[in-house]
Amino acid sequence: MRYWLMKSEPDVFSLADLKARPKQREPWDGVRNYQARNFMRDDMQLGDGILFYHSNTKPPGIVGLAEVASEPYPDPTAFDKRSNYYDAKSKQAEPRWILVDVCYHSTFPQMVSLDAMKTMPELKEMRVLQRGNRLSITPVTEAEFKAICRAGEG
Repeated sequence: MRYWLMKSEPDVFSLADLKARPKQREPWDGVRNYQARNFMRDDMQLGDGILFYHSNTKPPGIVGLAEVASEPYPDPTAFDKRSNYYDAKSKQAEPRWILVDVCYHSTFPQMVSLDAMKTMPELKEMRVLQRGNRLSITPVTEAEFKAICRAGEG
């Protein structure tokens, strides 16, 4: 099993939105960064744990858990001309953009804010805390995942 941090802006799609979806499941579409796409395409596996991170909010932080709920498959928004994520260069026969479905697992009693994460010695190497890291999907070690879970449970 692997672990991931996945960022979403809560005014666009929040953990509460995921929880409210039918079967508490949703395609993680619209990723348009090659490295993040490669993580979904090449490394994510069914059942992998996800730290759900609310970004571009005050304060930003991890609000709960989700899990990878599908194998990777082509992102249909890349083929939809009405979508903000349409990509004319992506073809059905050779899709450029990939997604996985994610499903809701739980909401933390307390958010683990970015500021709180920066004070946790066991997270000093965590990718989301590194200068210049702006990826929406990053791998997380098992130790980092467990430390965040402990902090979120209070």
